Amino acid sequence: MNPIALKRLDAAPDTLEIGARPLSIDDVVSLARGTVRPALAPEARERMRRSAEVMERLHASGDSIYGVTTSVGASVCVEVPKERAAELSLNLLRMHGCGTGRILEEEEAAAVLALRIASLAAGKSGVRVELAERLVRFLDERVLPRIPAEGSVGASGDLTPLSYVAAMLVGEREVSYRGREVPAREALEALGLEPLTLKPKESLALMNGTAVATAIACLAWERARALARLASSITAMTSLAVNGNPSHFDAFIHDAKPHRGQVRVASWIREDLVFDRPPARSIARLQDRYSIRCAPHVIGVLVDALRFAAETLETEFNGVSDNPLVDVESERILHGGNFYGGHVAFVCDSLKTAVANVACLLDRQLLLLCNPEENDGLPRDLKGVDGEGACVHNGFKAVTIATSSLAAEALKLTMPASAFSRSTELHNQDKVPMATIAARDLLRIVEITEQVAAMLTLAVCQAVELRGETACSRRATAILDAVRREVPRLVEDRRMDRDVHAVLAMMREGALPTGDPSLT
Repeated sequence: MNPIALKRLDAAPDTLEIGARPLSIDDVVSLARGTVRPALAPEARERMRRSAEVMERLHASGDSIYGVTTSVGASVCVEVPKERAAELSLNLLRMHGCGTGRILEEEEAAAVLALRIASLAAGKSGVRVELAERLVRFLDERVLPRIPAEGSVGASGDLTPLSYVAAMLVGEREVSYRGREVPAREALEALGLEPLTLKPKESLALMNGTAVATAIACLAWERARALARLASSITAMTSLAVNGNPSHFDAFIHDAKPHRGQVRVASWIREDLVFDRPPARSIARLQDRYSIRCAPHVIGVLVDALRFAAETLETEFNGVSDNPLVDVESERILHGGNFYGGHVAFVCDSLKTAVANVACLLDRQLLLLCNPEENDGLPRDLKGVDGEGACVHNGFKAVTIATSSLAAEALKLTMPASAFSRSTELHNQDKVPMATIAARDLLRIVEITEQVAAMLTLAVCQAVELRGETACSRRATAILDAVRREVPRLVEDRRMDRDVHAVLAMMREGALPTGDPSLT
C-alpha cells in the first residue's frame, strides 16, 4: 500500500464542499490524503433534511419499508414492529462485524468516508443530516474506521466493511486517531462527542453501498495514471540507451490508427526524446524489439482503460448506491439494486489486465538493457565495473530475476474477480460481482508494477550514464538527476533493496519529473 503518511499542508488546506457539485477522482484522492478539508454543502443539508422527514412520515404511516418494517436479505418476510426498528438498525451493524484480512490503510479508510458522505449528501437515503455531519467531522479530524479488507461480495454493497463505518458512529469497535488505534468511544470523547443513536434505516444507509470497492479503485486509478506516464518516460530512456529508432513514435504512425491512448503515449515519448542540443546519434537497427517499438500500443491500452474507468467510477460515486431510496418529490420509498457493484468490478478487472501488461512490458525492457546481444554495446547486466575486477561483479542480473517474478505475479492476478459470482445469504444474493476483490487485486497489481518500474528506473539511469551524452535528453537528464540525489550509481555490486525503496518513495511522492500525466 502507499506508505506516505497522511499530512496536512503547512498552509491551511482549501475546503471542498461535498454535495455542491459532482466529485472527481482527484477530489476523492485529495480528501483521502487530507490536502483539502471536507465540508457538507448547504444544499446537501436541505436535501437530507427533506429525505429524512419523508422516511419518518412514511414509517409512521405504516408503509412497508425494507430494513425498517422488515428484516433484511432473505429475511425480508420477517416483520419488525415500529418500536423495534431502531434496535434492528443497531443489530445490523453488529452482525456484520465479521471482516477479516488486513486493515485498510488510513488513506483508503479516508476515501471510504468521503464516498459515503457523497452518497448520503444526495438526499435519497432517508437519513438525518447529523450522520453526514459526523462523518465530515471524522474525516476532517482523521478519526478513521479500522476496516478489514475482506468479507464483501460487492452486492448489497460492501455490507461487512462498511459496518465498521456505522459502528464508529455509535461508539463501537476501533478507529485510527492521531496515529494510534483506539476504541471508537475514546476518540469520540477526545472530540467532545457523544455516540449517535441510529434511527431506522440509518445503519442500512451507511452499510448498503459500494464505497469500499470504489474508494480502493479510485486510489489505484490515481497511481495507475502516474505509472502510465512513468512507463512512457522509461520507454524513451530505454530507446535512447540502446540506440533505438525514434521514428517508431512519429505522429504519422499513430495518427494512422488513432486510438486516443496510443496517440497520447506516443506524444509523451516524443516529448521525452527532446534534447537541448541534439547530438549526433547512430541507430542500432531499423526496427526495435516490440518492447520499445510497440510501447505506445501497450501503455496506450492502459491510458484508454483509465479514461473509461474514470467516467465509470465518477458516475458510481456521484450516484447513490443505497437501497431502498427515497423519492422526496413523490414521497415514495423505492426498492432496487443500486448497491450492485458490477461497474466497479468491470473497470477494476479491466485495469488489472492493462496495468499488468505494463509490468510485463517494463520487465522486457530491462532484459533488453541488460543483454549485450541486444543493447548495442552496453556492458552485460549494466555492470558498473570494467577491467580486471569486472569478472566478480554482476550488476543488475539479480534485478532481472526479481522483475520477472513480479511481472509473473501481476499477470497471475488478472483473472477477473467478477467471473466468480457465488450465490450467498440463503440465495437472496444469488448473483454478485465481487467488486471489492477486484479492487483489491487491482491495487496489488499497481503496487507490483510500481516495484517493477522502480527497478527499471534504476537500471535505465545506469544505462543512460553508461551511454553518455547521446542518451541524455531533457527528460532523461531530469530523471537521472532526481534519482542520483537519492541513490548513487551502481559501481561494485551491493544490496539494492534500499535503492528500490528510495525510488518507490520518489514515485509515490511525485518526485520523479516525468511530466504531465493528464490523459488528454
